[in-house]
Amino acid sequence: MANQNVTFDVASGAPYAVNLNIYGGATFSDKFTITNPNGSAFRLDTGSSGDWTGSAALSKSVAVGATLGVTTAFTVGITSAAGGVITLSLNSAVTRNLKPGRYVYDILVSSGSTVYNIVNGNVLVNAGIATDP
Repeated sequence: MANQNVTFDVASGAPYAVNLNIYGGATFSDKFTITNPNGSAFRLDTGSSGDWTGSAALSKSVAVGATLGVTTAFTVGITSAAGGVITLSLNSAVTRNLKPGRYVYDILVSSGSTVYNIVNGNVLVNAGIATDP
């Protein structure tokens, strides 16, 4: 599992850019530790209506600025609400069905009517080159 350290500034609202690699047929998991600009944890347990929830989607990129809509949704786990830690994952059955190529993704967190796009970026999906014997 890879670890990403992300600084999110609520005042700017701009997502942090992180590019990912996914290998077809392999389990994918990546941990994102989110901090405020002052270095403190972006707390996911003190939202406007209680705890925050997370969602993340992957979309096939067909041209600059164009996508085919949501290809698949990541499983999103808030693994440490007080520490600002989110984990994205896809099981091997899902990655096996992704066509190789360039995708885009984003991670949203929400509490009540407040929604932040915390992270976004490109995803390169690589096909496996070996086959089962």
